[in-house]
This record gives sequence, structure tokens and C-alpha cells, in this order.
Amino acid sequence: MRVAVIGGSIAGLTTALLLRDQGHDVEVFDRSPGDLQGLGAGIIVHEPTIRYFTRRSAISLDDISITSDRLQYLSRDGSVEHEERSDYRFTSWNSLFRGLESLFDMSRYHRAHTLVGLTQRGDRVEVRFAEGDAGEFDLIVCADGVHSVGRQRLFGVRPSYSGYVGWRGLCGPEELTAETWRTLDRTFTYGILDREHIVAYPIPTTDGGVHVTGRQINFTWYRNVASGSDYDELLTDDLGIQRPVSVPAGHVQARFVERLRDDAAELLPAPLAELVVRARDPFITAIVDADCPALASGRVCLVGDGAITARPHAAAGSAKAAVDAWSLAEALEDADSDQVEDRLARYQMAALARGRDLLHRTRDMGERLQGLRGEWRPADPSNRFGLATPEPMR
Repeated sequence: MRVAVIGGSIAGLTTALLLRDQGHDVEVFDRSPGDLQGLGAGIIVHEPTIRYFTRRSAISLDDISITSDRLQYLSRDGSVEHEERSDYRFTSWNSLFRGLESLFDMSRYHRAHTLVGLTQRGDRVEVRFAEGDAGEFDLIVCADGVHSVGRQRLFGVRPSYSGYVGWRGLCGPEELTAETWRTLDRTFTYGILDREHIVAYPIPTTDGGVHVTGRQINFTWYRNVASGSDYDELLTDDLGIQRPVSVPAGHVQARFVERLRDDAAELLPAPLAELVVRARDPFITAIVDADCPALASGRVCLVGDGAITARPHAAAGSAKAAVDAWSLAEALEDADSDQVEDRLARYQMAALARGRDLLHRTRDMGERLQGLRGEWRPADPSNRFGLATPEPMR
């Protein structure tokens, strides 16, 4: 079949690779005019996240990820309040994306293509792009992220703001004291505050390609900000342009960065405070999520964050994207063009249940972490990372 994948990030590239491997004629269309960059975003590695590499490439885990050995909670005075063994691997968005990119024929990856319309006619779907291009395909896979145009066109769904934002940033070893580096390296660290929390963990640096060349520590500090004027001002960049969901590094208003650093020095345990204060160009992302009544309509389907968008607290967004891609490929195995709609219905049944389970769990986690409902207990197994639901503490 002739397949268009809308969105060329991790979900889109994984889907494109799997469908290409089945023999389909696959093209990827991404709205970004230039190379995608993860801006230092970290990812916890679960088996589905790197399944394509381990099963179908020579890229190894050590090529694209680094190890850790514990999880800790720091008290306000910097002492360890809770600690447990934790053998997670960490990667960066850039490492994961570059690995997938290296395995795809990038002559079939089209940048500067912003989806604006979809029209189904019998056994074909026409896609239209803002830049003027259009084309007809047997199957459309919308992997276009949190603010999916495909999801909006098919089902009228837009993401909902959670009531808090994530401040993100990172530091290399040369930017932190040796003591702080020892405290935060090889560790996933929580700081639980009054109605907010911060997490920090190491991620790999690369030479611009796939292979790991070093380590940095990245953080996300989740802070409650009610909808309204304060939120609107925070998401207005240094040029006075209000951003829909994120203000990128280097464009956050200086007064907000200064306030963040002052608050870090006052509120955070010393190692986390040093990380935030010394981070270069911290940036802001609004935390949103989205449910969806269905994930397929005719010959169009949704995967990854473009399907059901969960909050980040289970560290399973990339894993869900990968499982969606593998599930879709499995549903389409040996399918003829006239079987597409039935096979997409098969994919949708499992993907909806999986996505909604993660959505509801991360809403609960976020509301407990941000002091909006209930209490966060460090040893509770229901706080564990991953796509599958852990057993709660009784």
C-alpha cells in the first residue's frame, strides 16, 4: 500500500520503519522546516522504546543510552529521605531520534509539510498541506504529536491543560560541583515540595549522531500555574509572542528565569537548587493531556501522543508510541488494501484501552505529586514508571 505517516518524530519514524519493513511504500511528512531537536529532553528506556533497535538493527543499547542504579528522594536539607535500587537506562530524545533516522531512507522524509486537511474518497485518502502540496494514499497514520491536527480533524479533540507547567533544563559535569554531580549522576532523583515537585536524572550527550559521548543531568520542575493572566504571561516569549504550549530555550522572558532561580535557591535541596540555578537557558512546557473517542476512522488512524496524550509522570510516552507502532504493524500484517478498515478497528481496540489506562494513571500521579488530590508516598508501587499498571500499595 501507499502510506503517508504524518509527523516525523519518534512515533512517526518507528511506524514508518515497521510499515516499510512489511513492504509498503511509506513516506513521512513533518511540519518542521529543519532538523528536529529534543532540546535536552530525557527519556527513560523501556523495552518497547528500543525494540526496533534490538530486533532489527545493529545499534546497541550502549550506543544510545546510559545506565543508572538507584532512585532517591532528597529532603529539603539535602539528605536522602528514601532510596531504592533502580536499574533504569536513560536516553535522550536526540539519541533515540538520530538512531531511528539513521535506519530510514531520508529521501522519503519530507520537511515543511504542515497537515491542514484530510478527505476520504472510497479506498483513497487525500492529504493537504499548508505549503500547497497534496497527495492520495491508501492509508494515513497521524503521528503528529500532542497537538495532532489529524486528531482534531477526525474527532474534534484538543489537549486540556493540567493546571501546571514543567520547567526544564540541563547541566554538564563542568557546570556543577563535584559533590552535586556525584549526588545526581547514575540516579533518578525526586524533590517533593509543597504542591509541586522536581525530578532529575542523567541523559547521554552525542556527537550529533547516534553514539554516546558523555553525560548531562536534566531536570523537570513541575509548578502549579492556574489558567488566566499569569499563565498567559508565562507562555509569552521574550519577543511578546504568546506560545500555545511551550516557550523554547533562549526565549523565556528573563524575569521568569530569574524568579525560577531565586525560588530554587530558597525551596530546593542544595544539589537540585544548584542544578536549576546553573542550567543554561531553562525552558517551559505546559503539561497537557487528551483522551479520544476513537483512534481510527476509515483509512486514517492515530498513534503515539497524536492518539491519546498522557502526562509524563509514568515516563512511558515513548514506550506507548513504540507499542502503538508495533501494534499497528501487527494488525496490518499481510493485509490487502481492501482490508485496511477492518485491521484498523482491530488496532484501535487494544490501543484505546492501553492509552486510557496510562492517561488515567498519570492524571492520578500528577494530582498527587502536585498536591491537588491525595498524598504521594515514595514507596508506593503504583508510582512506578512504565506502560503497564503497577499494583497499588494496600
